Amino acid sequence: MNPIDRQKQASAAAAALEIEDGMTVGLGTGSTAAHFVTALAQRAAAEKLRLRCVSTSRVTADQAVGLGLTVLPLDDVETIDITVDGADEIGPGLSLIKGGGAALLREKLVWESSRRCIVIADAAKVVATLGAFPLPVEVVAFGHTATARRIDAAIRALGLSAEPRLRIRDGVPVQTDSGQLIYDLACGALPDPVAVATALKRITGVMDHGLFLGLASEALVGGVNGVSRLGR
Repeated sequence: MNPIDRQKQASAAAAALEIEDGMTVGLGTGSTAAHFVTALAQRAAAEKLRLRCVSTSRVTADQAVGLGLTVLPLDDVETIDITVDGADEIGPGLSLIKGGGAALLREKLVWESSRRCIVIADAAKVVATLGAFPLPVEVVAFGHTATARRIDAAIRALGLSAEPRLRIRDGVPVQTDSGQLIYDLACGALPDPVAVATALKRITGVMDHGLFLGLASEALVGGVNGVSRLGR
């Protein structure tokens, strides 16, 4: 295992220790979240924890069920006690960019249904200013090129260069579990993430964006000297 994966695994293991018997747990999507699902399943089996889980993607749900965890639809739970998920960038005040795993809309729905949200990551994800990682935006497939033009115009009106690019994998557009498409915005530094988030949400055809602002309760970050806990 390379050093980055070890840091991810360490942060995930630390987060698994935050889970208590009887909790409803939100499960994120991505490589770091996958480490958490494994750690959680191991702890649940060893300590016979009674847990209910809500997954942000089919991939995570399949992993969790395969490891013996109970996964329920979001509609079947009143609230989620704690959600643990990764991030592509962690900025000041625990502002986040997420969506590299193409599950940002479902992730945000689960996060906003949770009493507490912990972000887990390796140390390289912590940045002074968001934006080096292209900002994912989930859009309705119908008329998506027209939506991309409106996104570009809205971002440029904020003084940024957007360059929206349709996410392609193996020669075809990436589709989310809900059938939407992803555009990645290479904006560069985002000095005012709130303004960007507000502008994007106003655009018809945009389902949601990968800026997670004011949602993370804390971060557990794996580093060369162990796991650090960051607050807002």
